[in-house]
Amino acid sequence: MSSRGRDLLLSLALLLLAALFAWWFRADRQLVAVLLIFVAPPLLLLAGVLAQRAVARFWAGVLALFWFSHGVMNAWAYRDVALYAWAEIALSLLIVALVSVPGVRARFARKKAEQG
Repeated sequence: MSSRGRDLLLSLALLLLAALFAWWFRADRQLVAVLLIFVAPPLLLLAGVLAQRAVARFWAGVLALFWFSHGVMNAWAYRDVALYAWAEIALSLLIVALVSVPGVRARFARKKAEQG
């Protein structure tokens, strides 16, 4: 997959994550806090990825670890929101995988060059 294709898939994952959070917490009494804490970060990172900022990819990977933990906690503790939580887990794992590809490729390319 090309770098551009990976960024588009990452952008889609971030957009879906923001939409998931907006839908999941749509009836929350603290909607402004939900928008600031859950919906805004993936949207801001989406803007950075679309602007081809490497730092946005890095922070998407870092925050995806928090999103993963949040999803696992909710899937385990609250059966009524398990579907949302599993979607959050899947999207966060996709984000981690997408931002890790360049580093993994570089690592294995270096190892292959050392061997051959």
